[in-house]
This record gives sequence, C-alpha cells and structure tokens, in this order.
Amino acid sequence: MFQPVISGTGVFTPDEVITNAELVTAFNAYADKFNAENAADIAAGMTTEIGHSSEEFIVNASGIHQRYVMDKTGILDPDVMHPLLRQRSDNEPGIMAEMALDACHKALAQAGCEGGEVDLIICAASNLERAYPAVAIEIQDLLGATGFAYDMNVACSSATFGIQAAADMVRAGSVRRALVVNPEICSGHLEWRDRDCHFIFGDVATATLIERAEDAKGESFEIVSTRCLTQFSNNIRNNNGYLRRSRPDGVADRRDMQFMQNGRKVFKEVLPIVAKHILGHIEEKGISPSDLKRLWLHQANKAMNDFIGRKVLGRVPEPGEQPNILQDYANTSSAGSIIAFSQYSQDLAAGDLGVICSFGAGYSVGSVIVRKA
Repeated sequence: MFQPVISGTGVFTPDEVITNAELVTAFNAYADKFNAENAADIAAGMTTEIGHSSEEFIVNASGIHQRYVMDKTGILDPDVMHPLLRQRSDNEPGIMAEMALDACHKALAQAGCEGGEVDLIICAASNLERAYPAVAIEIQDLLGATGFAYDMNVACSSATFGIQAAADMVRAGSVRRALVVNPEICSGHLEWRDRDCHFIFGDVATATLIERAEDAKGESFEIVSTRCLTQFSNNIRNNNGYLRRSRPDGVADRRDMQFMQNGRKVFKEVLPIVAKHILGHIEEKGISPSDLKRLWLHQANKAMNDFIGRKVLGRVPEPGEQPNILQDYANTSSAGSIIAFSQYSQDLAAGDLGVICSFGAGYSVGSVIVRKA
C-alpha cells in the first residue's frame, strides 16, 4: 500500500469577465423586451411578467460579484442570452480538453512533473461536451500521458469523487500518478433568462495531481482519508440528453433542458447532510473540529458555506479558516473547492489538517481530509 498525496493543483481562468452590473443590464433589457412582446398575454393572466434583477439582489442571494466565462458576447445580448461557442471540427481539440490542458500543465509544473509521467486521467465534471470519445482520453492524448483515462459525472461533487477514485488506485498501486481534471463550462447549462438563477455560474477548469508520497518532489498534502455519499433528490436537475429528440414533444429549448433547482429545499436539505457528513468523517479518523486549520468548501453560495463552517467548527470561522472565492468566480460546480484549495493552502504548516468538501446534485457529498506533509 502506498500513501497518496496531492502534489500539485492548477486553475485555468477564462479571459472574459461579466460583472454583476453588466449582467443586470443585459437581463433587464431581456425582461423589458419579453414583457413588451407578451403584453397582451400578461394582461390576460396567461403569461407571467418578468421582473427586473439588481446587483443588490444578486449579492444578497449569493455573495457573487462577478464571474469568468468563455464567451460573454452572447450572454449579454438580450436576443441571445447564452454563450456563443463555435462548432469545432473533429480534428481540433475540444474546448473542454483545451481548458483542461492549461490546468493540467499548471498542476504538473507545481509538482515538477511531465505529462508522460501521468498514468491515469479522470475528467470529472457536471456536464461533458459530448458522450464519446471520453474527454479524458482526449486530454490524455494532448498531454502525452500514458495508462488510461475516463470521464465521470457526479455534478458539483465530481472533483472530490474523482480524488477518491484516483487516491484509491494510487494507494493500491494500480497507478503511480493521476490527474483529476474539472473543466466546467457552466455558462452553457445555465438559463440566463431566469431571474432566480441567472447570476449563479461561471466557467473555469481545475486539475489536481495525485501521486505516491515517495515520488513527490516538493510540498504536498497527504490524503488522510476520503468519504463519499449520495442520496437521490430531484431538487437540482438538468434533463438534457441524447434521448430528447426521441420524445413526443420534440422541444429542444424546454426549461428543464438547462440547470434547474428548488433553492429553498436545497438549502434546507443539503446543509444538514453536508455538516453531518464532514463531522462523521473526521470523527471516524479521530480528528476533532478544533484540529482543522481549514475548510475548502464547494463554492455555491456564501450563506451555505457560512452555515457549514459554523456547524463543523462549532463557532463562527476565523478569517481564512473557510476561504471563499465565489465572489470572483461564482459557482463553478465541481471546480470551486479545488480553486479554494489551490489559492488558500500554501500558508499551512507541516502537520496542519484540512478538509476539501464538495456537494450538490444527487444529492452528493464528497470530503477529502488532507494533512500538510
């Protein structure tokens, strides 16, 4: 048996930024246009008028101030309201593989490794741009990696579930070095025309390098333990899929073909599950909340993270104990906890303990206990 460690992380951040002010301007223009075009039906009670959004509403609801995206032109066009990403030929790298490659190179550089030294790649994301061939295998090819690769999807928990799978294989000796990659083009599955959620997501890609402790060349974090949980719920759902053309209604732009959630139920039901999961995990390993130096949580909503931090630590977290990055990145699905870990882990001392935790649709929760080596 081998000790798995996280020896490098990488974050690809798109060049384009949408501020809350820009987003509100575009959404309100769309709302005005919709209301004008449907004025008769609205007056007759057949259609619901769309209300305006505001910067204050967005910040109060989420803590988000901006988000990075692969294309802002289409999103901010009231006649389009979605990203415009060109169709690539089959001979070109896919957009997700291209994003992932950047994050992988950064993770490898931090660890002092080359792509050819990697023998497992898991592409773990909430949405994949195609059914097959696996995006992970394309990343493997572009990176010059060996071994094998596969895709997986556990929505916002994909990164921690991927880390568990990779760590288990490193521990068992079936692979020596693995990359868990999370390319998230969340702007593609967000309904930008829905006031309740139009501000939630952003785009990014992250990569986490996991290898044997004996092979690590620089600073690393021992993976002490991993734990995953799933419990079925319809409260976060996306019904898009290849079977949609076979359905009698044949509607390609149905509302349920994009991200949908019952936010109040999610808040009420998920938070106790996550807090209980983390507390049970650390107790199982003989770790008390006071032993934890940091919580790197899924970046969906500031109020959710504040609640979990209080429940796990038994008090209001001190500044830096539960870092948030969603004010800049918004919700980036599986990538959020890894961005937080990448940006807020280097200051920890040898022996310090922390928990990487992600949670979301499923419901699903994944936690990774790490110790600075």
